[in-house]
Amino acid sequence: MFQAILRTTAFITLLGLTAACSTTPVTTTGSSGSRYSIQQDRAPSADIGLAEIAEVIPEPLQRTMAGNRSPYTVLGKTYRVLPTELGYNERGVASWYGEKFHGHKTSNGEVFDMYQASAAHKSLPIPSFLRVTNLDNNRSIIVRVNDRGPFHGDRIIDLSYAAALKLGYSDRGTARVQLESIIVDGSLADRPVNSAARSNLQVLARVAGVEKYIQVGAFTELSRAQELSRQLRRLTGKPVIIRSVDNRATGVLHRVRVGPVTDPAEIRQITQSVVAANLGSPYTVTE
Repeated sequence: MFQAILRTTAFITLLGLTAACSTTPVTTTGSSGSRYSIQQDRAPSADIGLAEIAEVIPEPLQRTMAGNRSPYTVLGKTYRVLPTELGYNERGVASWYGEKFHGHKTSNGEVFDMYQASAAHKSLPIPSFLRVTNLDNNRSIIVRVNDRGPFHGDRIIDLSYAAALKLGYSDRGTARVQLESIIVDGSLADRPVNSAARSNLQVLARVAGVEKYIQVGAFTELSRAQELSRQLRRLTGKPVIIRSVDNRATGVLHRVRVGPVTDPAEIRQITQSVVAANLGSPYTVTE
């Protein structure tokens, strides 16, 4: 996940936890020259309350070449960074990383904080936003991608410990997840992208200025979408709708949305109210 990544071995299942220190099912091959103070990755020794983990609110992005060099090579394999996250949708296995890398720099020079909802991805532009859904329990969270990896096994994403905890798999090490990119108004990368991708982003940004909705959740079960809708109607006077779409990767998804909303201040107010009520991780969509 870091440019000087040393981890090469796969996740194994936890057999137990000790009161003093929780060990994740991540093992790494260390070396005498390692820059990390511990050899084996693990969860933090102190308990973390779910309420303490800040929700990620997507915002317009400004990108540089930091973390976006393409192609790049890790462990003898070459990877290419996508020109845009627009339309990215993938299903696969997620892992997580924690204390070993806490406080060290990520691929774009930021400092990794295992208590924040962040992620490492092999090919998405950095930074970018993703909605990650645990397919085993339908929990969903928004993360900010600011690192590269994972470079072992069949994993498609590495989440921070906090993100894995909120998704309910921090004690197992891996989970089956659905990844969906989130495009925010004005998120046009500073670095060069191909003309078609830039054109698509510009069109999306123009359309987004006309009519916006706040998506609060997406469920495979209609009953869960209906229950969330009822809760949202008690929270806001704005219309609450369920938009059902047939996704080839996930089947039918029932998306719960508030809107349309055109006032940016009102969007922020509704978003903050939803987060405060612990009803989800809302973000703005335009269709």
